[in-house]
Amino acid sequence: MSDDLSRIRNIGISAHIDSGKTTLTERILYYTGRIRAIHEVRGKDGVGATMDSMELERERGITIQSAATYTTWQGHQVNIIDTPGHVDFTIEVERALKVLDGAILVLCAVAGVQSQSITVDRQMRRYSVPRIAFVNKCDRSGANPARVTEQLRDKLKLNAVMMQIPIGLEDKLEGLVDLVTMKAFRFEGENGEKIVETEIPASLQLEAEARREVMLDAVSMFSDELMEAILEDAVTEEMIHAAVRKGVLDGELAPVYMGSAYKNKGVQLLLDAVVRYLPAPTDITNTALRVESDGTETEFQLSSSPEDPLVANAFKLEEGPYGQLTYIRIYQGVVHKGSDIYNSRTGRKVKVGRIGRMHADQMEEIEEASAGDIIALFGVDCASGDTFTGGERVSLSSMHVPEPVVSLAVTPVDNKASAKMSKALHRFTREDPTFRAAVDPETGDTIISGMGELHLEVYIQRIKREFGAEVSTGAPQVKYRETMTKPVEFDYTHKKQTGGSGQYAKVQGILGPSEDGEFHFENKVVGGRIPSEYIGACEKGFATSLDEGRYIGHPVQGLKVTLVDGASHAVDSSDMAFTTACRAAFREFYLKGKPVALEPLMLVSIEGPGEYQGDIIKTLMQRRGVIVGTTEDEGFIRVDANVPLAEMFGYATVLRSATAGKAEFTMEFARYAPAPAEVAEELVQAYQTRRAEGH
Repeated sequence: MSDDLSRIRNIGISAHIDSGKTTLTERILYYTGRIRAIHEVRGKDGVGATMDSMELERERGITIQSAATYTTWQGHQVNIIDTPGHVDFTIEVERALKVLDGAILVLCAVAGVQSQSITVDRQMRRYSVPRIAFVNKCDRSGANPARVTEQLRDKLKLNAVMMQIPIGLEDKLEGLVDLVTMKAFRFEGENGEKIVETEIPASLQLEAEARREVMLDAVSMFSDELMEAILEDAVTEEMIHAAVRKGVLDGELAPVYMGSAYKNKGVQLLLDAVVRYLPAPTDITNTALRVESDGTETEFQLSSSPEDPLVANAFKLEEGPYGQLTYIRIYQGVVHKGSDIYNSRTGRKVKVGRIGRMHADQMEEIEEASAGDIIALFGVDCASGDTFTGGERVSLSSMHVPEPVVSLAVTPVDNKASAKMSKALHRFTREDPTFRAAVDPETGDTIISGMGELHLEVYIQRIKREFGAEVSTGAPQVKYRETMTKPVEFDYTHKKQTGGSGQYAKVQGILGPSEDGEFHFENKVVGGRIPSEYIGACEKGFATSLDEGRYIGHPVQGLKVTLVDGASHAVDSSDMAFTTACRAAFREFYLKGKPVALEPLMLVSIEGPGEYQGDIIKTLMQRRGVIVGTTEDEGFIRVDANVPLAEMFGYATVLRSATAGKAEFTMEFARYAPAPAEVAEELVQAYQTRRAEGH
């Protein structure tokens, strides 16, 4: 492997679902000699693509986990991460882009810029990742790479420039014209491995010259030398390459390549562009924070040099056939087998056991790895996002982790399944920061939360397959509340005589709602009518009654109790008697205060293209949503609304279908508000049924 950092490329392949990312990676591995045979994503041979190593991925024909591999091309080492296209697995793209230096944005020549292309582009901008575009599927009916290039300009606001034009399209796709060399390339042989260079067909000569002029005009903005050479008609290929590289590294230019990975056309020329234009680790400025002895943090620039102290980032955890794999990107320094490294977050020393280069789910063991490399460590205890150093307290910037939006209740079928399920959930929450698992203290259900229904469905499948735990799922119960709406006076006497000392306590006062939604207890008893030592027991009696209201059987929110009078007995009164009296007073008088059911309202924020504003608002209105604000910016709209949580189940799917998958949403708890009469009626009936059954 290359010791020269300028000959390393760390790239990601990202795109909308079904644009052909995994097929493209498979061809790259084949043409670079990494694999000997090509297998398709949904292959008839039953093998499946190399990078889709998970059984579920092969069955569904989609990528679920990002997979890493490495290969070489023209003396360059290329580390590749193939990322999922589905919005539910967005964290896989997010963590890959954080550690990569450059990316290939794959687009479908027919569908063009789609919703996930927009999301991926947003993620690339967040981490300032330079990219080149590859318009795939030019062999498909309706393919139009020129239109896709325009969409890159209009929808993504990229400075997209065609570097090639196709020779024929759809089923007549023969090859490509390279606008830099002004040569035609055809891909022959059984798998397109033989590249034949010819003159440009006469029918395309005029179009090629016009497109080249447009390309030179855009590229010359990054090179004064090229600009002068154009005027003097002395342009060389080297000048164009240098200008394109500068534009790409500055994030100001997106060269557009094209072809058909499935039909083995154009992939080798794309690889040439990867090593020619995408950045080496030394071209990227990475920063970290050094924690000083006085606790302050100082930002400093990482050097990309193997000579400097180690700084590496654990960007992904995975349970593989070899135990826990920790994928790390080394920014500076060297990791040796058997050496000690430090986890900056925990301060613990970790011994490096085995180091491996990953090729999907296969591994090649190595003795050491240095700055610029992406490798896997085994048996290292850490969390996703941890920073490893040679001893210094240094931390890399944290990754953007979107909040989960969809939840499910998961129930194991028996005790054996319960233990296995708990092990699975523990592992998944360590692997995936967007997957959460918690026990609901009110319902006792185990609730799992994630980025979408497919995301959770995949984890349920993995619990069953990888851990052999049979589980059933159901929508989690919404956490309703109830409260009184008007104050009532109470007067209750508790008497019990069973031989010997009995129980006696009398309490009088006012029970009603509190303004701030909290529990308040006020003692206005005078003249020692209730001895002061029993006042605490009275407060406890009312406070413990709040766990279950008498209206819908849910916790009571906001109760104010004013204790005015009462009576005690010298022998029969006790803490227990007064606690019991107050609990009984609550039960008897609470329903006279006209209680109401309260439901949780969520603040839902939806972002998407402005053209879908009407559709977005319609989906919210259908869910009893109240719009609280809308903002528009560069063709994108953001709608904020308060929507009852009970109406939000299944919303991710509805929103995607209403906006062709181009809008995404986040939600967080806003407040409790009175539920409509029909909802309250259902809750009252359910509570009465539970009580009748003795629950």
